[in-house]
Amino acid sequence: MVIDGHSLAFRAFYALPVDSFQTQSGQHTNAIHGFIAMLINLLGNEKPDSLAVAFDISRHSFRTDEYPEYKGTRGETPPEFKGQVPLLQEALHAMGIRTIEKENYEADDILATLATQGSEAGYRVLVVSGDRDTIQLVDDNVTLLYPSKQGVSELTRYDAEKVMERYGIRPEQYPEIAALVGETSDNLPGIPKVGEKTAVKWINQFGSLEEILRRQDEVTGKVGESLREHAHLAERNRRLNRLVRDVELGIALDDLKREEIDMGLVQPVFAKLEFRTLMQRVAKVAGAEVPAASSTPESLAPTRPETVTLIDEELGNWLEKAEQPAVVIAEGHGGYDVGLATSESTVALHWQPGGRDYALFEQWLASDAPKVFFDAKAQIHLIAQSGARIGGIRGDALVAAWLVRPTGPEKTIAEAVFRYLGEEVPVGDPNQLVPDEGSVAGHAELAWYVSRVHDAIVDRFPERTGEIYESIEIPLLPVLADLENRGVAIDRPLLEAHEAELTDRVATLQQRAFDAIGHEVNLSSPKQLQEVLFDELDMPKTRKTKSGYTTDAAALTDLQLKNPHPFLDALLSHRDANKLRQIVETLIKAVKDDERIHTTLVQIGASTGRLASTDPNLQNIPVRSDEGRRIREAFTHSAEYTTLMTADYSQIEMRIMAHLSGDEGLIQAFKEGEDLHRFVGARIFGVEPQDVTNEMRAKVKAMSYGLAYGLSPFGLSKQLGISSAEAKQLMTDYFERFGGVRDYLRSVVEQAKVDKYTETIFGRRRPFPDLASPNRILRENAERAALNAPIQGSAADIIKFAMIRVEQRMHEAELRSRMLLQIHDELMFEVAEGEWDELEAIVREEMAGAADLSVPLEVQVGHGENWNAAAH
Repeated sequence: MVIDGHSLAFRAFYALPVDSFQTQSGQHTNAIHGFIAMLINLLGNEKPDSLAVAFDISRHSFRTDEYPEYKGTRGETPPEFKGQVPLLQEALHAMGIRTIEKENYEADDILATLATQGSEAGYRVLVVSGDRDTIQLVDDNVTLLYPSKQGVSELTRYDAEKVMERYGIRPEQYPEIAALVGETSDNLPGIPKVGEKTAVKWINQFGSLEEILRRQDEVTGKVGESLREHAHLAERNRRLNRLVRDVELGIALDDLKREEIDMGLVQPVFAKLEFRTLMQRVAKVAGAEVPAASSTPESLAPTRPETVTLIDEELGNWLEKAEQPAVVIAEGHGGYDVGLATSESTVALHWQPGGRDYALFEQWLASDAPKVFFDAKAQIHLIAQSGARIGGIRGDALVAAWLVRPTGPEKTIAEAVFRYLGEEVPVGDPNQLVPDEGSVAGHAELAWYVSRVHDAIVDRFPERTGEIYESIEIPLLPVLADLENRGVAIDRPLLEAHEAELTDRVATLQQRAFDAIGHEVNLSSPKQLQEVLFDELDMPKTRKTKSGYTTDAAALTDLQLKNPHPFLDALLSHRDANKLRQIVETLIKAVKDDERIHTTLVQIGASTGRLASTDPNLQNIPVRSDEGRRIREAFTHSAEYTTLMTADYSQIEMRIMAHLSGDEGLIQAFKEGEDLHRFVGARIFGVEPQDVTNEMRAKVKAMSYGLAYGLSPFGLSKQLGISSAEAKQLMTDYFERFGGVRDYLRSVVEQAKVDKYTETIFGRRRPFPDLASPNRILRENAERAALNAPIQGSAADIIKFAMIRVEQRMHEAELRSRMLLQIHDELMFEVAEGEWDELEAIVREEMAGAADLSVPLEVQVGHGENWNAAAH
């Protein structure tokens, strides 16, 4: 077996998420992990006697000597990939596998040489490569294993018959097809107007490329003219894509014979890469135990228990004895296919809600008996249509994986199992939660994987993460499901009228823009806008980009301030109106038959812990503009309720800043109930609070919030329209009066550089491996994000905890009122008649008491017929 190292490593790199494979030191390992996992499968399935992995030394070879543009269109190597190849080679050497490089040649030439030598020596040769040039090596003794588009986990076997089936030619003829058609990835242009079908037809008609070129006058039509004009391209391409079969490698085939894997060598290398589960798999291939010094469990991946089908009392007995089993539910014919599993046993059943055979299961599913899921919220919604419900949720592997890796969680069972167990789910499409056509037993098998992977993920929880999981994220799941199911009532006619107005305004502003320049232009085309702004109107150039000069909103707003023009004014107004129109249009499309919008609240949508809203996004509706308020007027209550209530935290991020920094000045302002920004402004500008002007207050407010997001003096100057010197002095004065804030902001980043993560008040961690990145831009971005993560993350924890407690209290009080939405720091309720006072008391008490801070959590409550009227 000979493997193209760079080809397969690149495919593994793009197949696996970068952020999901990273060591504590910040080293990316997705290419290494994917390659080794593929290799382990190959070793187990193919059991090669001899093995080598070939690598390219650089992009230079004898081919670039002839044609410098060869492979010239390939972009820069991603920075996350750099450094992975030497570590991959180190891992291969630890496994006793020979790697080979040859200056001035490509890995394909090494594969061709070894394949030829192996075939002549009587070996059955397997070539593993993602480069189609290696198709030419296939013959009776050589088979190509070519990866699918999904990555490197699936390899298609190409023997001579398979090549003929796929391309309609013999393997040795493939490079002649490629010479005619060209190879985009290698920057080898082919004969214009000649595609694969035409090239195959010519090869079958004339027999070879040489004969086609010799008899090119016989080819008629436009394509014949193109062939005669560009025949030199095919000749050059054939010279370059011919693999060299006699490279002097300085090794013999006997040097490539596999030896026993020495786990003593594997362990330290894999430990450095943090490949605990892959180490288990290598040990299994080696037929060895993992060394005692390893933290890997001694037992290797267990064999799945045989699945049984149970009903009635037998199922009831199993459910009674099972300790926190995993549950997987999928739609099935006339009901649901269900898999139940612990690590020791698996059960399958076809459940029809209300059916007599599974009454005990239905009762158990709704009970508080502890259960584990993967994406429990989706399963709650799935069975809700039948009137069934899920209770007793004690674990969700999807949410648990997000807590461990909030910047890149595994979003399918297969991904989670691959990462945390080092195993591949053998059933169904790994990109889906459950297989499209999986049997009932398939769901039981998935449940078995969920049970095991959930425990493996929870075992990886950092300190205090378990508290977040058990007290916030898991109890929040059914609350979110209920909110999504309830939705919020919409005044559709009001939205439709607003959309019509905005559509007219967009058309009017578009025409005004055309009139300003005397002709029509696509206002959404950056290229056409660049021509108008910088060529026709000769305006100062904005920031340079790959496609010219930026026409983004910030750049054009700045351009309009400094170089006002009717076209720019109309363009920016058109963009604003069009954005609002799109928001309204999206909302109208989202209104369901019940005249309500049911947004999806994504629990794992942000690394800070905040909820995201999607389908539609209700977090992007402007709150401070008249147009945004008009949109909010369409969010109302249904007839059986009397009003809407909104409740949100006042300045929660600044209150958390005061608590975390311990700054006495900020704490004093909040405890005394003063206007924070007026209080701060008085300290900074040296005046009495009543003498702080609106302009002073606006500057202080912008700076106070900006500091928590890493705002620089330059950024503050741009935001406030003041000089950089004034902005710098303003920040200096601020920190002189509020030194606790300065010291806290410094300490957050410095501590994060040591820990590589930040923590919220409750202990939620957000990793920041890029704080150690050699890339300055990545490092500085990480520093800015690390400033705000504890503040924004703590705010997210607080309102989530408040939601859980409010919902619980409302249930205990048997209120008919309902919580409908959470939008950042705000909650929305439909209030039933006669329940306002009790509901307001519950909401204020639980929101204000959601965290014990050194400053009070102030809650603002409002009510009205619609969202806008309920604002406060």
